[in-house]
Amino acid sequence: MRVKLWLVYAIVTTTFWGVWGALIEIPEKAGFPATLGYTVWALTMIPPALVALKIINWKLEHDRRSILLGLVIGFTGAGGQLILFETLRLGPAYLVFPIISLSPVVTILLSYFFLKERASARGWVGIILALIAIPLLSYSSPESSSTVSAWWAPLALLVFLAWGFQAYVMRFANQTMKAESIFFYMMLTGILLIPFAMMMTDFSQEINWGFKGPYLTAMIQILNAIGALCIVYAFRYGKAMIVSPLTNAVAPVITVIISLSIYRVIPHPVILTGMVIALIATFIMAIEDDEEAPEAKP
Repeated sequence: MRVKLWLVYAIVTTTFWGVWGALIEIPEKAGFPATLGYTVWALTMIPPALVALKIINWKLEHDRRSILLGLVIGFTGAGGQLILFETLRLGPAYLVFPIISLSPVVTILLSYFFLKERASARGWVGIILALIAIPLLSYSSPESSSTVSAWWAPLALLVFLAWGFQAYVMRFANQTMKAESIFFYMMLTGILLIPFAMMMTDFSQEINWGFKGPYLTAMIQILNAIGALCIVYAFRYGKAMIVSPLTNAVAPVITVIISLSIYRVIPHPVILTGMVIALIATFIMAIEDDEEAPEAKP
């Protein structure tokens, strides 16, 4: 059962992130800025972090190495999200998202050369198909977007590198740290970056402080937080070069399916193609033998 435990956590992550992706636009369209949504998300990380600490009897690892790895994972993830806000303000989403969606490439390369992870021929087919599907699923029409500043490209590249590196370090840290400690530091760094999200918020515009504002956002963002905890466990038991492309490919598929039922909008043929490829990749990677994954510290 341990061999496929990574898949259980990966499925929970993709499900929660997929639902989150379909619903998160609701408060944003109702007048609650994404930057404030980040603030709410950081706060929703607290309950899962407390549950995680309870699981390990509040024995948080606080040696210098654990703190450093935990903060690196947290800052590259949450910091990348804040940089993404600025990137989307400066550049077109239809170019930004396909770039950052390929962050698993960084994870795969680092895991291959430094963690010595390997996949079977079947596994590599799944990985490649997932990498093809991810940018297709990130497609958005260029009709309503236009480049505002040339800075969007290096910022998008920075997010691409940060998220790819985060996944690699998460797998690396899981070899010596408890997953629960890793998530605690992810929560901590998310909260530490709240002031930056507040500074990025345009308070001169009208903000919805009603139910569809912070309250609905909290209900939606908790899905993201639980998914984040589960992906730490997925990296604990599985190979980064499998987990990263799998979760990045499947979550958007779930988002598209739910969005289709809610908004009654037929996806673009490019996105539909990406969905089919992603589902094929998911099946292939789900049956990949992961028995070579090293044991994490109990």
